[in-house]
Amino acid sequence: MSPTRKHLLDAAQQFCDAFANKDVDAILSLFSTTHEISAIEYGDPVLAPFLGKAFVGKAGVQQYFDLIGSLLSYENISFSEYVVDPEAIKVSVKGKGEFTWLGTDQSWSETFTYTLDFDDELKVVQYQVWADSGSAYLARIGKLEKAKGKRMTSSERALDYLISTLRRIKYSNTNGCQ
Repeated sequence: MSPTRKHLLDAAQQFCDAFANKDVDAILSLFSTTHEISAIEYGDPVLAPFLGKAFVGKAGVQQYFDLIGSLLSYENISFSEYVVDPEAIKVSVKGKGEFTWLGTDQSWSETFTYTLDFDDELKVVQYQVWADSGSAYLARIGKLEKAKGKRMTSSERALDYLISTLRRIKYSNTNGCQ
């Protein structure tokens, strides 16, 4: 017998609450131990190291959440618009929050969506994410604030120019140009 709509909704909300509370152990405890599990955040892997790769098995899913935690911080996470499909044993949900790329300290507001596939015991089997990979990429390379049109101070402009020049020199040298 398939889980009820209410039971699926409760399981999805529990997962989302664990994510919002940044409790990786609680998140991992909500994954199935009787089925192969996976996590994937869709996008081009060139944009961020956690995109476009299926993280499979308990170790893989843990690696995904550890990688996210090492690169990003997030605040003010909220979830709404749960769509529950008891026949498919699946829930989709919209999330919102503030994300920061730790290496550059650049932040953005994001709306994202999860699709959670469950087993008959209401444990997550597949975790799929669609998010703002463009902002994540720009934040990763330190260009998000500039792309948003934030006015840079003269020190920030000088540093930006220096970094751009050093990258051009490095690129020229790695391509055999002197």
